[in-house]
Amino acid sequence: MKPLASICPPASGSSLGLLIRQTRDAIWEAMEKELVAAGHDLTFSQFVTIKKLADGIASVTDLARAAEVHPGAMTRLLDRLETRGLVTRKADPGDRRALHIHLTESGTAIWQDINLCGQRVLQRATRGMSEAESSELMRLLELARNNLTSETV
Repeated sequence: MKPLASICPPASGSSLGLLIRQTRDAIWEAMEKELVAAGHDLTFSQFVTIKKLADGIASVTDLARAAEVHPGAMTRLLDRLETRGLVTRKADPGDRRALHIHLTESGTAIWQDINLCGQRVLQRATRGMSEAESSELMRLLELARNNLTSETV
């Protein structure tokens, strides 16, 4: 795969949407490289899934939304993680159609390490920014997202 910088020149004059998309793609690529360098054979979507499960139980729909994949693709992703012993799925006692998805002990252990990978990528992405600038970037991106996802126009 070609490095993103060789495919996409610096974003001067780019639209906001394109710049955000290029940044997202660069973060995903950097994260996958960081995971490989740390000895983890995981995709970015698998990382996001494990991250979400580290916060507690989640449904397939919640995980699919967090990883930005179709629920069917999430089911296949969970199959792979379950085969590796990182997650377990159990029937919800209150709703036999629903599943409780949990990290296993191995999944929790791997989370400790891959979370450090995520922190290194974030540090790389914000290199050269002060803590205040990094916080302001997050605040502004959250504001833009919230403006676009709110019900009011």
